[in-house]
Amino acid sequence: MQFQYLLLTRFIVINTFFGALVLAAFGQGWLDTMISARLAELTLIIVAVFFYGLVACGWKIWRLTMESNGLAAGSLPNDNTLTRYLDHVEISDSQSRALQAGTLRLELTDRIVAVRHIANTLIFLGLIGTVIGFIIALSAVDPNIAADAENVASVIATLIDGMSVALNTTLVGATLYLWLTVNYRVLTSGTVSLIAEVIYTGERRASA
Repeated sequence: MQFQYLLLTRFIVINTFFGALVLAAFGQGWLDTMISARLAELTLIIVAVFFYGLVACGWKIWRLTMESNGLAAGSLPNDNTLTRYLDHVEISDSQSRALQAGTLRLELTDRIVAVRHIANTLIFLGLIGTVIGFIIALSAVDPNIAADAENVASVIATLIDGMSVALNTTLVGATLYLWLTVNYRVLTSGTVSLIAEVIYTGERRASA
């Protein structure tokens, strides 16, 4: 018998693993520079967008799990997309069922597109931070000032601040993108499995 909450369990295990890595990095003090870096607000925005995407992904995985379990038990709600599809295919011919199956695929895959867009947003926010960091760093590059020995220290400090912003935001954006993408893969696999199960159930009822 298939484990009813396998998809949700995968989600929990994956995020527990990544969460443990973050806690270990924090315990080692590797995140201190990111927290205290210049323009740390941008890093916080990236983290906030990530958590929004993670919560949305978790909710969608929970919904998929409940629908999959309901389909297996024959107890889907009356107003559910899957229920409407199954009701229609029972009284449809093969051509109509093929069209309805295509529509079902579009509806179910459309649910998960938002998570992919949020993941892509993390990369773009990281790149924005990279550009801002380089702008800060290059703002210190002035030949007239750099030629003065008294101003070399301030120039170097500005360069370091700019590069810190660029590298921190790029690292945070790329890491959280990877984290959310792994969860998105779980969501995608669950959606594909559910679509296959619903179409198979519909065809079996139609041919009964």
